[in-house]
Order: sequence, then structure tokens, then C-alpha cells
Amino acid sequence: MRRLWAAVAASSMALVGAVAVIGLNSTASAATGGTGTGYLSTQGAQLIDATGTKVRLTGLNWFGMETDNKTFHGLWARPWKDHIDQMASLGYNTIRVPYSEDALKPGAQANSVDGYSNPDLVGLTPLQILDKVVDYAGSKGMRILLDRHRPTSAGQSALWYVAAAPESTWISNWQMLARHYANNPTVIGADLHNEPHADGTDPNGTGACWGCGDVNRDWRLAAERAGNAVLEANPNWLIVVEGVSCPSGGNANAWDNIPDEPCGWWGGNLSKAGQYPVRLNKPNKLVYSAHEYANSVYHQAWFDDPSFPDNLPGIWDQFWGYLQKQNVAPVLVGEFGSTLQNPQDAVWLQKLMQYMGTGVTGMNFTYWSWNPNSGDTGGIVGDDWKTVNQQKQSILQPYLIPPVGGGTGPTGSASASVSPSGSPSAPPPSGGCTATVKIDNAWQGGFQASVTVKNTGTAAVNPWTATFTVPSGVTLQSGWNATVTQSGTTFTAAAPSWAPSLAAGASVTIGFTANGPSSPAPSGVKLNGATCS
Repeated sequence: MRRLWAAVAASSMALVGAVAVIGLNSTASAATGGTGTGYLSTQGAQLIDATGTKVRLTGLNWFGMETDNKTFHGLWARPWKDHIDQMASLGYNTIRVPYSEDALKPGAQANSVDGYSNPDLVGLTPLQILDKVVDYAGSKGMRILLDRHRPTSAGQSALWYVAAAPESTWISNWQMLARHYANNPTVIGADLHNEPHADGTDPNGTGACWGCGDVNRDWRLAAERAGNAVLEANPNWLIVVEGVSCPSGGNANAWDNIPDEPCGWWGGNLSKAGQYPVRLNKPNKLVYSAHEYANSVYHQAWFDDPSFPDNLPGIWDQFWGYLQKQNVAPVLVGEFGSTLQNPQDAVWLQKLMQYMGTGVTGMNFTYWSWNPNSGDTGGIVGDDWKTVNQQKQSILQPYLIPPVGGGTGPTGSASASVSPSGSPSAPPPSGGCTATVKIDNAWQGGFQASVTVKNTGTAAVNPWTATFTVPSGVTLQSGWNATVTQSGTTFTAAAPSWAPSLAAGASVTIGFTANGPSSPAPSGVKLNGATCS
């Protein structure tokens, strides 16, 4: 439902972004919290709020406004506020919103909105729906980053303009949006154009270059033109500038004898930004952005490197991480994701999260995506637009900085409580439990396993907690369908807030990946302290 991917491994090294309730045109004021107060600026590689407090964006993408639907996907599945409530309750403080120029045209109509679950959206234009999302997200302490994802809903483009949407339309629409949200600091800025990339073959490339000087192809120069125009309309916004794929703007020619330049993910190559920086009239509003994906999205050469995943930080350093590490400007990893069906992808995601760091000084990010209908990555939620993919969430959770006012769980109820030690706050099951342990996959240095626990008692266990023992030397990497933690050789799986109860006769399967030996298998499974047979 989104883009066609192209990535070029042109050499052995390849490259693989709060406020209280405020209405439109209201006074810009907000409570200090997870996303700060007022508008954001940059200080070296750090984002700061209007008081100078350090801020970190830890968000996700909610797409749809860039497609023929012209509005957020999933509005056919559940009430729109429920989506935002759940995002906030999971700890995401920012929503990156892709759009195309088609959604902003006079007479544009949103479609695929279920009138029964979303009666207040019926008949609204795409921009009016966006206004409602902005207003409600702001009330939960979240921020909104707008992303010009496509010139038209027809698809991606290598350059920032096409015949149906020239550069003048691109800039004028950005200025319109900047003025429209000029008094609402929930909307923090403009991701100018999504994934500019190479087209054609060197030396006759026709795609987006960086620093080549061709006014029709040099993305750096175009970003300066658009960025400064946006700042004229709204001097408070951040200007987010993505990388390219190949700095020359052309794909590698494998058949010539000319050494090929390092290329990679669309929008992901910022290696020339140090030499050719984006020059804005307000330098403290510039944020660079890179995109990064996993092996299952496209099989890049570096995934086969014998030193994987330890080779990844060096690649990221060269192509975008250096901007953050050298205090040039903040980096927003605006898209990254995977279905995690390939166990190697989980290792990649863990390494990337570690690389970006923890706390407010870490790199900013917006995960791709909330939507389950992203064909190459899936979403944080499943096909029902509600059930959380706990494997993904468990990896991302330690790095999330929740918004103030974080909201309720997906059912609208308060979260169940588990003590900090992981010990259950409910009695053991009356009648006992059974457990099955399975090694689902194993590779050199690690494995994936599942532990299925059945409540054979006569009453529900609420909340439930399962524990089991692993061999010495096993270290937890990720878990799903529960909040999985480790203390010594004991793994504890605590019930997630959206499924705290294990009914009599019901089962739950806890999955996890770990480093270390897969044999002997985990053992000694207990449910709320009762030993399972």
C-alpha cells in the first residue's frame, strides 16, 4: 500500500524524525512533558523546546493521506480517537503524517471512512480530518510532523516534482500548511519530501543528487528553497531534510570500470551533508532525516557480512550518524521497520535502537508504521487495527518517551498492574497449569523460542505472570505477547495491559529471542507462582 522499494548496493559499503489541549489558531501554550513546551528548535544535535529543555521525538508513522483514500488508513476499522489513545498509551509521543498534493486540492474528498464508528468525520475534507487529529493528539501531549510523501497519490518520485505537481505547487502547499498551523505548536514542522533517490544509470543519472549543483536535480538546493519559503510562512517550524540514495543521482553501472559510489536506501544517504550542508535562514531549525530498513525489505550486501550485526554502526556512522555524533544537527530516523518474520531482522532492529541511544539525548525516530497494511513491514498493530505486535513493541519500548497525559489502553480501560519485581499481584491459579516449550528457530549464537502456558484452573488469573528458567549464558533479546524481562537465569513474562486476564481453560504463548545456547530448553515454567506440569 505504500512505495516500491529500490536500494542499490553499489559497493561493499552501502547505506542502508508536548503540548496541552490547544485548538487551531489558539494561543501557543503547553505543559512541559515528554515533548516539551511550545515550538521546537535545535541546539547542536539536540532538539530543545521553547524553554531550552531537551526533547526527543519517539514516534511512529500513520499513513493513508498520501494514497487514493486521502486520509488516515484504519478509519474503516475503529474510531479515530481510539487509534491515538492507543498510540499514546504505548508510549509514542509523535505521529509522522504522510500526505500527497492530491489530498490538498480543492474539492478533495476523504474516503474509506466508516460512518458508524466515525460519524464526526463524515463529509469532512482531508485537511479537516487532519485538523481533528492534530487537535486531539495535542491534547494528549503528542506532536505531529507533516511529511510530503508523494507529489500525487499515484506513487513515489525520484525528484521532488513531477508534471502534475511542479516545484511551485510543492512550495505553495507547504507555505499554506505552515500558515494554517502557525498558532498550533502541536505541528512541529515539515519533512519536505519523502525519499528523494537516484534514477537512471551513471554517468547519465536523472534522479536526485546531493551537491551536484544542477538546479533541477540537486536535492540540497531544492531543500534550501523550500525550507526558507516555509520559514517565511512560519518561522517556528522545524525543517526536516532527508538524504538521497546515491549522491550523484544515478544508479551504479555494474558493467563499467569506474568505481561505484556507496548507495543505499531511498532517502537514507546523507554522506555529503557535511561537505554540502543545507543552508537555512534560521539554522537552528534544521533536522536531517534518514530511512533504514531490514533484510526482509531488501536483501542488502551488508546483511551477509560475517561481522553482522557489528558492521552496522560503521555504516550508519558514515552515511548519517556522523551528523549527530559530530554535533552538526539532530538526526531523525524517519522510517525504519520490518515484519520481524526473519529472525535476523530482530537483531537488526535491536542494534539500530541501541545505536540511536536512550533518554532525551538519543536520536529522534518515527517507526514505520502504525498501519498493518504496509506490505513490506506490517505494523505495530495487526490486521484488526488493535492487537499489538508485542515482538516489535518489546524492542521499541525501552526507547520510548511517553507523552504527557498518555491516555488509556486500547479498550479504554486502565492498565493492569504488575509489581516492579515482576511478581504477580493475583493468586496462583486454582487447579494448576500446563506448559509447553518449543525452540522455533536456532542459529549460531542465538535462538527463538515459545512458551505456551494454559490455565487449567477453575477461575481466571488476573493479572497473570509466567516465569521460567533458562541455561546459564542465555541473554534475552526481545519478547512478545507479554512484557518479558530477565534476572539471572529467570525470565519473567508479565501480562500486557491490553490482555491482563488469562481465563480458566485459556492459553497464552509467550515468544522471545535470546543470545546463547538453545539446549537445554527453558524449563521450570510457573504461572503466578504455581508450577506447571
